Amino acid sequence: MFLLCGLGNKGSGYVYTRHNIGYLVIDRFSERFNIPITRKLCGCRVGIHNNLLLAKPDTFMNLSGGPLSVLMKKMDIALEDLILIHDDIDMEFGKMKIKWDGRDGGHKGVRSVIEALQSLLFYRVKIGIGRDPSMLPEDYVLSRFKEEETETLGEALDRTVDALHTFLFEGKDKAMSMYNRSSEL
Repeated sequence: MFLLCGLGNKGSGYVYTRHNIGYLVIDRFSERFNIPITRKLCGCRVGIHNNLLLAKPDTFMNLSGGPLSVLMKKMDIALEDLILIHDDIDMEFGKMKIKWDGRDGGHKGVRSVIEALQSLLFYRVKIGIGRDPSMLPEDYVLSRFKEEETETLGEALDRTVDALHTFLFEGKDKAMSMYNRSSEL
């Protein structure tokens, strides 16, 4: 079973913030492939279809690892079958990259997952949210997308869902080759 887990912060105040782009990808995937996220399981909101589990830890970003770890144990998900989806402040807005292995890059949600799983060995899909040098990073990631970014955001979400679909149904190598090479919108 594959697990697509999007990181974000729970609560309506965070819905369209940059830090919640992982949640937005899961929502877009859920809508496109009609996999409703209607259940609560192990501290996550989940949707299950055949051998695919969609999850959004129902907590704040920096505590995501605990619920995710419990969910993986309960559902017997191997590390190599986890795809963690999260924002990356050091990537240009709208860019996307699929990556195996690696450190947290200063992302506290990813750090929480690494600590809970006690491993760096899992797939990540990183989506660039850019950076605003006039803002502190912790304020910027919690800011809402600007109106002029809406179109690029939609394209980035669609492209990420396409990449995840390729990853799941045509293979990891093909997805990484196709989408990492041309990740700029």
